Amino acid sequence: MKKILIIFSSVHGQTRKITNQLAQQLKELGNSVVIADIKAVPAMESFDKIIIGASIRHGKHNPALYEFIQKHQQILTQKVSGFFSVSLVARKPEKNTPETNPYMQAFLSKTTWRPKLLQVFGGNLNYQGYNALDRNIIRFIMWLTKGPTDPVTNVEYTDWQKVNDFGQQIHQA
Repeated sequence: MKKILIIFSSVHGQTRKITNQLAQQLKELGNSVVIADIKAVPAMESFDKIIIGASIRHGKHNPALYEFIQKHQQILTQKVSGFFSVSLVARKPEKNTPETNPYMQAFLSKTTWRPKLLQVFGGNLNYQGYNALDRNIIRFIMWLTKGPTDPVTNVEYTDWQKVNDFGQQIHQA
């Protein structure tokens, strides 16, 4: 049994939902799993594996993600570690791998941390769940990228089989 810590940074809840699925799966595989918001992470020394998941908002990961990694890079490097990014861009087949996703590539260019495991997942588009400013910004981005712009759109782009496959990778690492 491995002790696994999954840290998340989420704005609208999809990264937390993916984190919960990973935690449930890893527990079913016999691991001990703790979930933590990036703002309240327990001491990491006792964990065997540390996974971080973060969402994209307005084209960027939360600055707190980079601050956290910089502060804890030594322990992240010593442990089996992984990172996953959640974005609406990852809904597109040509941008849904760590190698082809521009947000994952931007993340890797902004940090020297090189986690063993990397993955990207499509997020959830729920216009009714956004405030007016976010709704209009996201609708404009969707218009530019030929995505849905109907203000009542609520579609989940997360590929749950891909999430489960990532859970298997974490378990086996």
